[in-house]
Amino acid sequence: MNLGPARSSSILVVSVFLIGCASQTPRPLAVTINPPVSAIAAGQSIQFSATVTNTFTGKTSPATDVDDANGIVWLASQGSIDGYGNYTAPATSGLTSSTAMIRAVSRADHTKIAYATIHIVIPGQVTSTPNPQVALYSISLSGASKISVQFGTDTNYGFSTNIQPVPTIGGTASVLVAGLRTNTPYHMRANVQFNDGSQFLDVDHQYIVQPSDAAPIGAQLPTITAGATPGLTPQSGVELLDLISGAAVADLNGNVLWYYSLGQTGLIPNPIKLLSNGHFLINFSQTSLDGTSSILQEIDLSNALIWQMTAADLNNALSSATCMGCNITVLGTHHDFLPLSNGHLIVIASTQRNVSGTTVTGDVLIDLDQNHKPVWLWNEFDHLDVNRRPMGFPDWTHTNAVIYSADDGNLVISVRHQSWLIKVDYENGTGDGNILWKLGYQGDFALVGGTDPTDWFYAQHGPSFTSANTTGQFSIAVLDNGDDRVFPQGVTCGTPVAPTCFYSTPENGNVEYCLSAGGMGSAGAVYEVTQDGSAQMVWQMQVTGQYVYRAQRIPSLYPGVQW
Repeated sequence: MNLGPARSSSILVVSVFLIGCASQTPRPLAVTINPPVSAIAAGQSIQFSATVTNTFTGKTSPATDVDDANGIVWLASQGSIDGYGNYTAPATSGLTSSTAMIRAVSRADHTKIAYATIHIVIPGQVTSTPNPQVALYSISLSGASKISVQFGTDTNYGFSTNIQPVPTIGGTASVLVAGLRTNTPYHMRANVQFNDGSQFLDVDHQYIVQPSDAAPIGAQLPTITAGATPGLTPQSGVELLDLISGAAVADLNGNVLWYYSLGQTGLIPNPIKLLSNGHFLINFSQTSLDGTSSILQEIDLSNALIWQMTAADLNNALSSATCMGCNITVLGTHHDFLPLSNGHLIVIASTQRNVSGTTVTGDVLIDLDQNHKPVWLWNEFDHLDVNRRPMGFPDWTHTNAVIYSADDGNLVISVRHQSWLIKVDYENGTGDGNILWKLGYQGDFALVGGTDPTDWFYAQHGPSFTSANTTGQFSIAVLDNGDDRVFPQGVTCGTPVAPTCFYSTPENGNVEYCLSAGGMGSAGAVYEVTQDGSAQMVWQMQVTGQYVYRAQRIPSLYPGVQW
């Protein structure tokens, strides 16, 4: 009879033992860490936190609020981290940035680990370049990223370079910082966006261009004054100037921000363009005969030469080219070029032929591939009537611009001495070169809403598409210089008892144009005006002491960046 209670007691003991075992069985855990990626300077600190999740019950606990079973062991591959996740990067004096790995390990289950990556960045350095008004900002980075430099006269900065990629393996990133006035203190710092999503802002650096540093450049520059009309606001950006001594960029107050000179007399830049890679492409040639002694150069903002092609180089390339019509000799490149998105470059070059005992100068378009080799050529002597000579003969065509029609891949050129815009069948390098249309006096179109022939454009410059489309019904703007304008009864302006020549800009909205005085001498003026009935002067720049060939408002010294 006493066995019953004993069995009951035994069962109770076993039951208590089983409950005790269940309470000590480790529950499934997961660990997460925040922030998972970060970037700090050497010697700086950052706070990490970890969360432990019981995946069986759904319970979560911040690791800093618990211990024992839900605790965290913090580990760092370099630097130091305490038991609460406070990490301090090593205060290294080395020149190479690095990456540290942070581990948050569950104390209850050491197989449960969360990882965080932290970029440890050595502060950058700012040094001078061959161009005194351009600084070189260098910073060591530990991985793939994108970098830009913010700069300005105070720590609000206000200006920025474009965003530039850093290779996957990292390394030293170098950014040229341009747009600095002389005798002005500047602040600058790098803004780094790592590809893992972390961001780093470098410490502030100061840089100043002393007047003595810029003296060699300033000695070559003309006097520039500029300003807006009170109450009116000009289009933002900076002014790109083709000067007789070189190329310059000035702000809208007339302060020179950047300058480049070839260092050879007799060669002037025509034109200069900012490329998509942030470099400038400049064509230098003589003015006495288009293209003579030409030198086409690509330079960076520090004035370092990337590549160049002389007239002799181009003729050597033509002599070995296999494209149709490329077996010619040119005087050299001049007036304009057209970089294409596929890396090709369309250049204008002059060539000559003997026509009835007269040496006649005309032009060709040459398509240079990514290696600057000729792959397509179009010759005006093969497509235009050499007996049409409205002005300037034997400088027969004097082509001064080429633009791209994106909708059909063709080219439109400005043939100044024919007073025509001509569309050429290029078709992205596969076209046969046929003329698709001629726009202008005695061309393929009727003049609507104006007096024919007076209201056509004459001796034009600077065509550009002003509509989104470039085929069908489209808009195009051109500076109508007006030389040799034809009036009724065939009277040409500027001749005895004939009307005075005039120029016009038949396009709505504010326009900018450049006027030069004194031949190749001493003055130039750039104006931004409204195109309404009042024709108000919005802004103007006066240049004295030097001839201005062209002027153009560009957004900034960096592609894709608006100042």
